[in-house]
Order: sequence, then structure tokens, then C-alpha cells
Amino acid sequence: MTAEHGAWSVSVYERIRDIPPAAWDACANPPDLPFNPFIAHAFLSALEESGSATAKKGWAPCHLALRDGAGGVAAVLPCYMKSHSYGEFVFDYPFAEAYERAGGRYYPKLQTAVPFTPVTGRRLLVRPDIDAAQARALLCAAAVELAKANNASSWHVTFATKNEWAALGDLGLLQRTDTQYHWHNRDYASFDDFLASLASRKRKAVRKEREQARGSGIAFEWLTGADIKEAHWDAFFAFYMDTGNRKWGRPYLTRAFFSLIGEAMADRILLVMAMRDGEPIAGALNFIGGDTLYGRYWGCLENQAFLHFEACYYQAIDFAIAHKLAHVEAGAQGEHKLARGYAPETTYSLHHFASPGLARAVERFLEQEREAVAQDQEALAAALPFRRDNGTAEP
Repeated sequence: MTAEHGAWSVSVYERIRDIPPAAWDACANPPDLPFNPFIAHAFLSALEESGSATAKKGWAPCHLALRDGAGGVAAVLPCYMKSHSYGEFVFDYPFAEAYERAGGRYYPKLQTAVPFTPVTGRRLLVRPDIDAAQARALLCAAAVELAKANNASSWHVTFATKNEWAALGDLGLLQRTDTQYHWHNRDYASFDDFLASLASRKRKAVRKEREQARGSGIAFEWLTGADIKEAHWDAFFAFYMDTGNRKWGRPYLTRAFFSLIGEAMADRILLVMAMRDGEPIAGALNFIGGDTLYGRYWGCLENQAFLHFEACYYQAIDFAIAHKLAHVEAGAQGEHKLARGYAPETTYSLHHFASPGLARAVERFLEQEREAVAQDQEALAAALPFRRDNGTAEP
């Protein structure tokens, strides 16, 4: 499908590999912006080529590419036609249930997202020399038409940036917010420097957790680049499958995915491995962005107190401090992260519904939800474990 818009045209691609990587990445990760690994061609391609994000799995790729008058790729929009709502982390099940009770059909729906990845990032990926407002408007119109052509009930843009949230809201999409927990580097020189910023009771609790996590002779290794071997991926995949089967019942990623990203993005990967007597017993997979360390998956084969906190949160903070990264994003949900110095941050999504009645009902709900999210964040921020500005400990 190709649609003409004056000097511009928009095409739909059922495989990201049909869009040249250099053309995609010129839009996704221009040199003037911090690198985001999840919108890189290599990451999205690995999801498709590994069989992790495919039509058979309910994630049918249908990416949009906006071309200028000379035929060059000016902007891209990662899109998937969905037959379910799994792997998104912005939950619309109440919308689907209400619409189907009223006699509508909610699926298929069109999703602009990075599959299985609740990480904020640009979604309407515009080349820096292109007028962003014009490109956004053309991509939005094309997405709405794509949804209509496929009898989709809706189009959703999840984990967008705040700027996109505002811009697409002005174009008529419904706005939604939620909360994640991110750690911010205040120019700490070491983990002990970070601990010194915490209230005394919280500082002692973190130290105790780290000691217990390292009990029974457990040590931690950081692996990046060529140090990551297929044997490490074998071990990590076993952790991922064990924890995934217990936690959510259906792990999304295939074993091939890890080999593909290991080959294409090794220098952007931090694999934290917990070792006992030279054997891996747990691991955490992180991606290294331009200014942020992104925690994605973890798993273990043994139960050890606070091992999850150490592998996923404290090791990530250690790495971020050592490599002067400004932030750590440790995934979706998790109010327990507050006590470990991870602050509440707003996440943003946008939604378009073909049914005017469903759109009105969702709009009323989202107005109330946004207010509740803002109120909750005020309370959460007050519970952060940091010392007061005057040097005294918080109660």
C-alpha cells in the first residue's frame, strides 16, 4: 500500500528488513539525540527475524515509511497489527471488554510500539532535516487510514515521548499517562556516594540487601561486546524461560532473538551474570543507551534473598555510575523500587478509536485516570528515601 500526499508518499512494509537499515536509523537515532537501542533497525529486525514479533504471534509488522519528493525515507513509524493486547504494558483490556459487550469487535487493532518493551522513546521517527510537524501529521493520517483499511478498531501509540504526547494530542489523539520508576545519577562518584544521599535507615537496608544477595559465595560479572558468548546466551535463556513461565506464563522471546541481538548490538548490551563456583545461577539483561541504562529481562535458577534487587537494580546503578550514565530505567511497574532510589516518572501513550461512542467513553475515563496518576505520583515522590536538602534524614 502506498498513499500519495502531494510531493510525499507513505508506504507500508510487512518486514522491516525491506527498509534499508541506514535509512531507518537516520530517522530513529540521529547523531544529535541520545541513542535509543529499542528503535534501532537491528533491534526491531531481531524481533521479526527471530520469530518473536510476527503475525503468527499476533504482532503483524506493517511499518510506515514517509518518502520525500526525491524518494528518500524522511520518517518512519513502527507499526503492528495486533490480534490481542499481550506484550504492550499499557493495559487496554477494559476498553476491549466494554466495546465487545456493546457488540463491537476490538481486534484487530493497530499498535505503534516496540514489542514487549515498556521503554519511553520516540515513536514518530523523523529525519532531523525534515519538518517534524508536517511529517507527524502525514504519518498520523496514514496510520488512521491503515487502521481503517484493516477494519481495526483503534490505533495506539505507547511509551511515546512527552513532546510527541503533546503534539499528537493536538492532532486529536486521546492522551493517557502512567507511572514508572527511574534512577537518576546526581554525579555520584561511587555507589557509596549514592548511599550517602539516602536517609540512614534506608541506607542500612540497602547495604543489608546487598550483603544477603551475595551470600553463599555469589559473585557478579559484567559482560559486554565480544565477552558475551553463545554459552552465556544459553544460560540466560534458561533463566528467562524459567522466570517467564512462572511470572507471566508465556515468555515472548525466542532463543534466536538473543543470538541475533548479541551479534548485531553486542556493544550496546550489558549482561549481568550471578556466579557461584564459576557457574551462572542468575542473570539480568540490560541495553546501553546514549545516556541511559535500560534493564529489560532477568531470570534465576536458584532462590536467594534479594538476588533480584542486586542483579537488576544495584548492579545497574553501579554500572551507570562507573560509565557516567545519567539514568537507569528498570522496566515497568514496581513500587518497591522507590525504597531503592528509583523515582516515579510519567509515561505517555496516545489512542485513536474508530467508534465515536467508544472514543467518548475512553476520553472520560482517561481524564479521571490522568488526575489519579498525578496525585499518586505526588504521594510516591514524598516516599523517596533521600535525605532532606538540609542534610537531615527523612523520617
